[in-house]
Amino acid sequence: MINIQEKDNVLRIFQETKKAIEIGNFSKIGELSNQTINTASRTQDPDNIAVAVIIYSIGKILSRPDYRKYPGWKKYYQILTESLDEIISALLNKEDKRVSDKLNQIRDSINHLSGNLKFYIQDVFRKASINKASKIYEHGISMETTSKLLGISMWELASYAGSKSESTEQSSNEQITIKKRIKFAMEMFE
Repeated sequence: MINIQEKDNVLRIFQETKKAIEIGNFSKIGELSNQTINTASRTQDPDNIAVAVIIYSIGKILSRPDYRKYPGWKKYYQILTESLDEIISALLNKEDKRVSDKLNQIRDSINHLSGNLKFYIQDVFRKASINKASKIYEHGISMETTSKLLGISMWELASYAGSKSESTEQSSNEQITIKKRIKFAMEMFE
């Protein structure tokens, strides 16, 4: 269950997520998800990790307006928002089991979808798990532990983490090149 000292933070995350949904600020939801990674890495608690993945997935799903045209969207959205309300209520009432049940309900509701919407939302959750696993791995948790906690293969995690670090290195190299160019230009005018 979610650690007692972390419940206030998790409650705040869900309350702010609910507010962000109401006003359509889906980028805020991504920021909120990132705030859960430190806790998830420190505690290695499945519920904290589920919170990180679910919040991130919600942000990604809601930021794609084309999903709303698929059959089943209204029902999925209703289950999602009702589950968020119930999670907030359960956290306020210190009902840990109910929090876990509602986190599972959000993930399980995908199984009741059909067609492309089901495929797309499953894909978002899978990619969210890999993304969050990479961030937890960056916090020093072993690749094996991280992949087990998130239910992904070590290969998926290694591939994602490797491509991410290559992208970071490339960005650093481009910055160095720009710095060298500026320095060179400044030396020309001295």
